[in-house]
Amino acid sequence: MVRRRVLARQLRLLREEAGFTLEEAAPKLDFSVSKLSRIENAQILIDVHWVRGMLDLYDVGGDRWTELVELAREANQPGWWKAYGLGNNSYIAFETEARRVHIFSLGYVTGLLQTADYARALMVAVPVRRTQEQLDNEVAARVYRQQRLTSADNPLQLVTVIDESALHRTVGGAEVRQAQLDHLITLAGLDTVTLHVLPASAGAHAGLASGFTILHFGDLGEPDMAYVEHSLGALSLDKAGDVARARLTFERLSSDALDPAESLVLIRRLAGR
Repeated sequence: MVRRRVLARQLRLLREEAGFTLEEAAPKLDFSVSKLSRIENAQILIDVHWVRGMLDLYDVGGDRWTELVELAREANQPGWWKAYGLGNNSYIAFETEARRVHIFSLGYVTGLLQTADYARALMVAVPVRRTQEQLDNEVAARVYRQQRLTSADNPLQLVTVIDESALHRTVGGAEVRQAQLDHLITLAGLDTVTLHVLPASAGAHAGLASGFTILHFGDLGEPDMAYVEHSLGALSLDKAGDVARARLTFERLSSDALDPAESLVLIRRLAGR
């Protein structure tokens, strides 16, 4: 999805640089104006043959031509999550392409730091009908996502603020909670993980309404986006004002939270270490 958005933005810029309006370019490509608009807004899959035709019309050649055709191929590749029987999960697609994520967790430990048993207990608690195979696949996919925290080739930098209430909640029973706390202690030692705990003593804070995520895409050139999960679904926000507000909220939460060393002391205490 991210690569489709990058490609779509590049194709729109190339059309504008070539001096074509949507209404002028569409008939020359045998597209309707609405179809070309959907392509440029990443609302549909972009066929490689369409990209070749657009690049020819916009007089793009050389390395740029090769680069964008290859990007079109990549944008049409099925995501790794398809192997787990998952459909077009937009959040996983965005996280897969992100270079850094900032996550505030309110009611539970964020997915990138969950044990398999903890993740399973959370999924079972949600009133969504799943077969046993579907449940197993979703848990396996969640654990698979965590590999990027230790990847040498494609690391993901995670900065997270966890509300202390999430650490006290006995998700899946006492043993599962204990294992989850131990897991947090281990992951907090990774170079890719910066973990803050927002203590109960902070009182009312900027994130009381919900947890949220901010995704940064590094050299892909894709604008940052915010993502909010709630009890009835999820919401992606990419307008500059919305993302700026999310950044400000995260900064306030980080400021109110314990620093990583203090956070680790608290987690160790809760784990009985």
